[in-house]
Amino acid sequence: MGQALGRDRLEALAGELRERRSRMQFSSRTAKLIDSGVPKMAQKLVEEAAEVAIDAVRGERQAVIEEAADLMFNLTVLLTELDIGPCEVWDEMDRRQKLYGIAEKLPKDR
Repeated sequence: MGQALGRDRLEALAGELRERRSRMQFSSRTAKLIDSGVPKMAQKLVEEAAEVAIDAVRGERQAVIEEAADLMFNLTVLLTELDIGPCEVWDEMDRRQKLYGIAEKLPKDR
C-alpha cells in the first residue's frame, strides 16, 4: 500500500470524525471515547501503543497489524479533537525528511 493511499485514508477518517462530531453521530464506543475528553483519549492511545509493543515482542504479526490499526484510529481521534489534521503530521514528517534525508525523530536538546 502506497504512502499516498495511507495519507488519504487517515485524512478521510479525520474528515469523517470531524463531520460526525459536528452532528454528534458516532458509534457508541467512539462517542464514549470522544465524550470522555482528551485525558482519556491520551490514555487509550498509550494503551493501544503498549498492545502493539507487547504483540511485537511476542512475534504475533497479525495481532500487531490489528493493534496498529487501533492505535492509528485512536491517534486520529485524539488529533481530530485537538483540531490537528493528519496532513499537519505528514507535513512535519516531510520537513524532517528534507532536513535529515529520512523521516526520523528530531534529536533531543541536551
